[in-house]
Amino acid sequence: MDYLLVFLGLLLLVVGGEFLVRSSVALSFKLHLSKMVIGLTVVSFATSAPELLVSLQAALNGFSDISLGNVIGSNIANIGLVLGITAIISPLAIDKDFYKLNWPVMMILSMGLYFILRSGPEISRSEGIALLLMLFVYLWVLIKKAKKARGTMPVDDSIDEGLSKASNFKIIVWLLIGGVSLYLGSELLVSSAINIAKDFGVSERVIAVTMIAVGTSIPELAASVIAALKKEKAISLGNLIGSNIFNISSVLGITAIIQPIAVKSKEVLTNDIFWMIGFAAILLPLAFLPKSYQLGRKRGIVLVVAYAVFIGMTILK
Repeated sequence: MDYLLVFLGLLLLVVGGEFLVRSSVALSFKLHLSKMVIGLTVVSFATSAPELLVSLQAALNGFSDISLGNVIGSNIANIGLVLGITAIISPLAIDKDFYKLNWPVMMILSMGLYFILRSGPEISRSEGIALLLMLFVYLWVLIKKAKKARGTMPVDDSIDEGLSKASNFKIIVWLLIGGVSLYLGSELLVSSAINIAKDFGVSERVIAVTMIAVGTSIPELAASVIAALKKEKAISLGNLIGSNIFNISSVLGITAIIQPIAVKSKEVLTNDIFWMIGFAAILLPLAFLPKSYQLGRKRGIVLVVAYAVFIGMTILK
């Protein structure tokens, strides 16, 4: 029964995330925001909503291992699973923003999270505010760069301009469906995952960095695989790792501001965080050695195999 509830919880998170993105984009058009700003800010925040609700729900219920495990595991899955599978299907183009902005910011936040976790027994409200401020600085730089390069930037076709014609009633209905689905999905996922952990005699942390993390990464995986199969050129390494930046800065930042996140499992500091930093760090040599500016099939296989090793070692431990 718990497995069915996990599936239902994940389904509600996917549905809720989709309706939240739709309502957010439609509302942004009503506020006369440009497609560029919507793509860089509104959509990014909305697509992080499943991770945020799961982490917040877990922290409020006293299961902080799930809050941390969800984010750390999602970041590992985004690179090992999502990037790996996508690169196997279709080579990923590497743009200058990858090594000039996105990768350095991801590394700074990943290392920053490590030192925050080492500094004390919890991620405090002040540390949550610091993480969120880093996100705003990153978004400001992104928007400034995008405005400067507007003439040379490709049009973001992922944003449906038809949503600009949505009525206020539709936007409210979509927002309600999205909010309720996300809330119920996070409730079901967290509670059923805890029951499964107890049944198997493993920690909530293990369930969080494996099953829950993969579950909350499914929307990114589905979108990336579909785009790769269609041979869409808009896929870039920078856009995909942007999700990791949002996970650390917004998901953990907002959660910690509302409810400080306690560090309960020593494995978070001795194992999980190093895997996350390792997957982030390995992207730079993979991107440039031996052939530069492309993440192809062989490198994708390396990432997927490394992810399988991580999952196997985590479960066996």
